[in-house]
Amino acid sequence: MQSQPKAPLSESDKSYEQLRISDLHAYYGESHVLHGIDLQVRRGEMVTLLGRNGAGRTTTIRSIMGLVDRRSGSIVVNGTETVHMSPHRIARLGIGYCPEERGIFASLSAEENLNLPPTLRSGGMSLEEIYELFPNLKDRRKSQGSKLSGGEQQMLAIARILRTGANFLLLDEITEGLAPVIVEALGRVVRLLKERGYTVVMAEQSFAFAGPLADRHYVIEHGQVVECVEAHELDSKRDLLESYLSV
Repeated sequence: MQSQPKAPLSESDKSYEQLRISDLHAYYGESHVLHGIDLQVRRGEMVTLLGRNGAGRTTTIRSIMGLVDRRSGSIVVNGTETVHMSPHRIARLGIGYCPEERGIFASLSAEENLNLPPTLRSGGMSLEEIYELFPNLKDRRKSQGSKLSGGEQQMLAIARILRTGANFLLLDEITEGLAPVIVEALGRVVRLLKERGYTVVMAEQSFAFAGPLADRHYVIEHGQVVECVEAHELDSKRDLLESYLSV
């Protein structure tokens, strides 16, 4: 049965805090990577984590999912403290994670990949909805994952989490290494998901991609948030952002 499109969020829905991170520290082994991250995301918002390579953007995303060796502080998702929860329990709160390495099954067809994800909650997209959102995947539905282009693999990775019913998406470097035409297509998809009421947190290095999409930008440097820029402040703070992001 085809699921119904999500209705636009009301103003009361938008005021609901879906994620709050307070004084988050994270470690890989003995390496102390995050040094007191603080940020918040309201339901239906799109928020980006900007910064140079190695700044801590991906570790922040992975920490939300519990995929680091150790973390301390507070990560509250939908009112539930998750800092001591296991990754599979965190996912059950309706979070879909698209890692930088994509994680598709290379030996399976695109459609077989789409039929594998478990259901986290009701409301996951049907195959028809997925193919409407990603026409390339419909054309390549019988192709093995290993035969898909990098852009098609990225589309498939995002599509898989949309099948689960997750309404809070964590997207890690989804534009990395992709052709401009594919980046533009992904931008249209992300914008549509926001219009449908999904909450999205993206770790991105490309401000050109993230800038027009997000409600708010957190700039991370050396494992700390060094700047928070709302969408309406972009014009006045563009030079500042570019100074943080320049190589």
